[in-house]
Amino acid sequence: MSVGKRIFLKREMPDPALIEAFKEIPASNTADTMERSCAMNPRIRLMSSPKAQMSCGAAFTVKCRAGDNMGIHAAMRYVGEGDYLVISNEEDNTRSLIGEVMMTYLYKYKKIAGIIIDGPIRDIDEMGSWDFPIYATGTTPGGPYKEGPFEINVPIACGGISVNPGDIILADPDGIIVIPRKDGPAVLEAARKFKANDERKAGEAAQGIKDYGWIDKAFEAKKYEIIDEVYRP
Repeated sequence: MSVGKRIFLKREMPDPALIEAFKEIPASNTADTMERSCAMNPRIRLMSSPKAQMSCGAAFTVKCRAGDNMGIHAAMRYVGEGDYLVISNEEDNTRSLIGEVMMTYLYKYKKIAGIIIDGPIRDIDEMGSWDFPIYATGTTPGGPYKEGPFEINVPIACGGISVNPGDIILADPDGIIVIPRKDGPAVLEAARKFKANDERKAGEAAQGIKDYGWIDKAFEAKKYEIIDEVYRP
């Protein structure tokens, strides 16, 4: 087996019901139940205009050499409907990895859930208006190499977060989080409770109800001074 030149066709997949359930919960709510250690770096941001606030799917991973998209071309053959294509790129930001033609195939024909690229794209004038989740670091007209090596459906790092094939990707306008496949059921239960509590607190905030007890304790413990005077240098 040649490490660096491997294409794994199978993944351990999450329950499709989990995927659907997470689409009802904002990424921020879910992230807060995971000790806030699951969000990709905000250098990867939403570049298109999906109508649905949240998108979710099972990770189909591609490990690319910096600035090279041969692995993406290969993945286009194997990725399936509802998959979230997640592409590492050694954090290169000098070459776009994908443009309108490839993206049209993935969006219109393959019907994947969305795409996340730790690198730039091009043809944003067309793709920016699509009802399809496209996450990337930016844009550049400069195109990629097509030489490899690459790997498909192996563990990768994308946006500073580990992603394993079959992990649950949850993305919205705030950004992207990664939910380990095995932890999905427990995270979903916690996220549902968090969302309900968050909605309650938002309703109270609209009525001017705010509990400052925790911050008062912090002020006291850290010995802050509250001075009812004007600051004078």
